Amino acid sequence: MAITDWPEEDRPREKLLRRGAASLSEAELLAIFLRTGVAGKSAVELARGLLAQFGGLTALFAAGIDAFCAVPGMGRAKYAQLQAVLEMARRYLNEGLKRGDSLTSPQETRQFLSSKLRDYTHEVFAVLFLDQRHRVIRFEEMFQGTIDGASVYPREVVKKALEYNAAAVIFAHNHPSGVAEPSQSDERITQRLKEALGLVDIRVLDHFVVGDDVISFAERGLL
Repeated sequence: MAITDWPEEDRPREKLLRRGAASLSEAELLAIFLRTGVAGKSAVELARGLLAQFGGLTALFAAGIDAFCAVPGMGRAKYAQLQAVLEMARRYLNEGLKRGDSLTSPQETRQFLSSKLRDYTHEVFAVLFLDQRHRVIRFEEMFQGTIDGASVYPREVVKKALEYNAAAVIFAHNHPSGVAEPSQSDERITQRLKEALGLVDIRVLDHFVVGDDVISFAERGLL
C-alpha cells in the first residue's frame, strides 16, 4: 500500500508537521528523505530495509557510494542528496563551537565532538584548546591510529598548548567499534597528558570518548 493511501495521522510527513520530528522513528525520518519507494515497497518499507541491511543509521550514513548504490532504488543522485544533508548537519553542529565561543553547555560540546569524530573508521585523537575563560582557541586532530602510549605524544600536546597560549584543554577520541567505554590505555594516556600539562599550569577539563554514545572522563571521576 502506498503511503498516500495510509490514514493521514500515520503518514510520516504529516506526523512530523503535527507532532514534531522527535516523534518519528528512524525509518519514518529516512522515508521522508527518500520521498518515494520502489515497486512493491513504500518509502517506509524501503527505509526499514536499508536500516536492516546496513545495521542502523550510523553505518548507512558511513556507507560508500558503491555499497549505497547497490541497493535497489538507490543511486548516485540519492547518494549525493544524502551526503549534502549530512554535511549541512555537520556544519550546523560545528557552528555551536567557534573560535572565541565559551563552553557553557556540556551537551553542545558532546554534539560538536561527536560530529567531528564519530564517522572515522580509524581512531583519531583530538584536542580542544581553550583560554582562561574556557573560550575556544582551536580544535585540532593531532594523532591517528590506535590510541595508546605509543601513538599519543604528551610533548606534542604540550607544545601545541603553549603555541596557542592555552589555559585549559579538552581531549577527545573516537572508538570506531561504537563502544564508547574508556579502556585502560585511554585512562593511562589521559593521566600522562594531565601530568605533562600540569607542569606548565594547563588544566585538563575533560576527555570524551566518542562512539554510539559520548562518555565523559570527568563525569566518571577518571580525571
